[in-house]
Amino acid sequence: MTVLFNIAVDGLAYGMVLFVIAVGLSLTLGLMRFVNLSHCAFAMVGGYCAAFLVRQAQWNFWLAVPAAVIATAALGAVLELLVLRHLYRRKELDQVLFTIGLSFFLIAATNALAGPQVQLIPLPPGLAGSVDLGFRTLPAQRLLVIGAGLAVAGAAAWTVARTRFGIWLRAAVDHSGTASSLGIPIRVVQCASFAAGAALAGFGGILGAELMPLEPYYALKYLVLVLVVVAVGGMGSIAGSLAAAVVLGLIETASKYLASDWGSLFFFLAMAALLAWRPDGLLKR
Repeated sequence: MTVLFNIAVDGLAYGMVLFVIAVGLSLTLGLMRFVNLSHCAFAMVGGYCAAFLVRQAQWNFWLAVPAAVIATAALGAVLELLVLRHLYRRKELDQVLFTIGLSFFLIAATNALAGPQVQLIPLPPGLAGSVDLGFRTLPAQRLLVIGAGLAVAGAAAWTVARTRFGIWLRAAVDHSGTASSLGIPIRVVQCASFAAGAALAGFGGILGAELMPLEPYYALKYLVLVLVVVAVGGMGSIAGSLAAAVVLGLIETASKYLASDWGSLFFFLAMAALLAWRPDGLLKR
């Protein structure tokens, strides 16, 4: 029972990290129709910024995290304004080639600035300890990750479905000409959406620094996992991405506990089975 409980907690935390990183890519692919394979690079940037602010600049952890997320969002907004907006109407191959090239550029820049070693984000005393639930003691950091993932899921779903910005975003994607004639600021919506996706990726990189170590090849190492979550959940589906991330996170964690020699084999077998059952995604309408 102890092993099963540990699998459930660690798998849920791992799945939440995958979700927080993947949900921005899901919205970019599903709503903006933009293939951004540099998405995990923004997760790496967010994690590295937080590590620098906490370790080198000696910032408080609770100030460093939002500052790193804002910095990642700003980087995404600048890249969207200067370069990426020119790729929206280009072919998917052009988008893939450019964003993969951007990932390699950010990898090289990160390696040159910070070196090849793994970056650690020191946790404050409140998160470094454990929380006694009465029947079980759990690491506080795991509980934070799970709670943050649920909060991101609720906030993202509410924003897209219930707010004026979400209406603008869906209208701009469905028919940009009509949306523009109705006074919707298309460029503002596109830039803000891309910046929000980058911010979510950066936040996920910070949350998952213990489960998915920060190193220069992070941007490519975990890209496949994030793409699998988006594909299994259904592009543009927030609930689908959450369900896919939790299911796949539990499966991979269980395989590492119970059959560590097989690596991520069960993760990709589960992906194949889920896509064969639901080719358009678990909760894709």
